Amino acid sequence: MTSLRAPSPAVKMALSRVCWARAALWGSAVAPGPFVTRRLQLGRSGPAWRAPRSSKLHLSPKADVKNLISYVVTKTRAMNGSYHRFLGRHFPRFYALYTTFMKGIQMLWADGKKARRIKADMWKQNLKFHQLSYREMEHLRQFQRDITKCLFVGLISIPPFANYLVFLLMYLFPRQLLVKHFWTPKQQIDFLDVYHGLRRRSHSEVITHLRRASALVSHEKLRRHLTDLCTKVQNGTHPTAQDVLALRDCFSTYPLDFSRLQASQVRALSRAMLLTPYLPPPLLRRRLKSHTTVIHQLDRALAKLGIGQLTAQEVRSACYLRGLNSTHVADDRCRAWLGEWLHISCSLKAIPGAATREGHSIHLRGHRRVWQDKTNGSNSGDR
Repeated sequence: MTSLRAPSPAVKMALSRVCWARAALWGSAVAPGPFVTRRLQLGRSGPAWRAPRSSKLHLSPKADVKNLISYVVTKTRAMNGSYHRFLGRHFPRFYALYTTFMKGIQMLWADGKKARRIKADMWKQNLKFHQLSYREMEHLRQFQRDITKCLFVGLISIPPFANYLVFLLMYLFPRQLLVKHFWTPKQQIDFLDVYHGLRRRSHSEVITHLRRASALVSHEKLRRHLTDLCTKVQNGTHPTAQDVLALRDCFSTYPLDFSRLQASQVRALSRAMLLTPYLPPPLLRRRLKSHTTVIHQLDRALAKLGIGQLTAQEVRSACYLRGLNSTHVADDRCRAWLGEWLHISCSLKAIPGAATREGHSIHLRGHRRVWQDKTNGSNSGDR
């Protein structure tokens, strides 16, 4: 008989792998080594063998991703709420500044999206600025001013490590460096009072220039009427619409023609309208004319819309833009003042040459703003 040979090492290794596989899959009586047993039963309290997990949990991977995102969002909101409560409890002043800053960013972003939509509609429909509705025109005008100030702050933050200094300056000088979105409610009232006080300081200078120029008016009746009106305004008498409109011809010739005003007069009018006076005279004239033209276009759009369609806040904003410190004036008085303003402004569009480059109606609107605001300030305690 032929003797049996011992299996080779390769056969032994193959057989052992088969035994281990059977033990892992079918619970065979073949006892694997202790390492395999521990590996199979790691973390399990029951037997080594367990039925395969159901494949139903993996039928919709998109649902699993959505559930994961929802879970992350929920946890993030909870952590954010806890962080806000911690700041409000331990650092109340910092928390007030933090919430104001975050809300300001959100409001400025929303204004930017709305301005972009309005610009897109203007491009698609081939519309000009004066063809928009009142609210769209006002939104574009205000957003342009806000974004100009934000761009200035961004430019001075470009140099290395300058942003840390800019943050400190914004905290110390919020009125000069920040827009109204980042002001607290108290700061909004206080800063509007400060701005109104700045423009009121130029009223006396404007009236003084008018009195001096009245002596050079060739028409005797207009010269006398202008002198009397300046005296009434200085004494605190509120001018009527007829008093102002009677002088419209006076501002179309020398010496009150807009193109012939002295540089000091242009600077005084710029300060009265919260425009920077630190520009060369040609740029001052151009900016003053552009500003008053935009206000006149807003007046025409507002007259078409109707004052009754405005909210109380919109009425106050419109009055403040046109010279009245509406933060301390009742709503009915603001509406009456704005109605009188619109009556005069819409009457000026019928003046021959009112839309020409001479801009005498623009000049009259600027002085009418000073006359009315000076008397309103005197009657309201000079606020």
